[in-house]
Amino acid sequence: MIKGTLYLIPVVMAEGAESKSLTPYLQATINQIKEYIVENEKTARRCLKEAGLQTKQSELIIHDYGKHQRGGSIAEYFEGLEAGNDVGLMSEAGCPGVADPGAEIVAEAHKRNIKVVPLVGPSSILLALMASGFNGQSFAFHGYLPIDKMDRSKKIKDLEGFAERFKQTQIFMETPFRNNPMLDEILRSCRNDTKLCIASNLTAADEFVQTKTIGDWKKAQPDLHKQPTIFVLYRTR
Repeated sequence: MIKGTLYLIPVVMAEGAESKSLTPYLQATINQIKEYIVENEKTARRCLKEAGLQTKQSELIIHDYGKHQRGGSIAEYFEGLEAGNDVGLMSEAGCPGVADPGAEIVAEAHKRNIKVVPLVGPSSILLALMASGFNGQSFAFHGYLPIDKMDRSKKIKDLEGFAERFKQTQIFMETPFRNNPMLDEILRSCRNDTKLCIASNLTAADEFVQTKTIGDWKKAQPDLHKQPTIFVLYRTR
């Protein structure tokens, strides 16, 4: 029996950003799929509706892969795929598998020799890198930095060192309600001539992207509280 295809379906990152985030091909694809593996069922159903889903929501099979469902067997998620049905994988926001637990699903699909097709869509990490003006040929994404203040400060200094030594752009993020303390720590830990790009609310109407030196950010520090933000650090000798 021919197996189905696992489609990696990006999710819009901001309200009202569907038209500039989702391609016609993605819209056609979701109307051919009736089974989904999702990180957040409520978010996924809303995104599918806003993306132009014509299939009745009651006809969909939704496998909730949220944090409370992880750690157990994922075999049931693949029954449809093994039977020849196409399935969509959706993150809570952005691209599945990128800073996202869905990577485990993709890895299992490869083990089962199931075709994986990534669809084009918004990634806050790449959008921030594109807009930073920093080196786009050598970069590293570090996800969340340590919560402990001393460990976090050391990590930031390490990243600054990596940026200078390897001419490598350093990208990281924080939980939105801790963005301001993170920015405070960056400004305390880095040298004044190091460059920092702050990219907040990407794709939203109030999108904010600016690159300045640490010294200049100290003169005018933005309020990032509860604003989804990517921090991009770079330094040259």
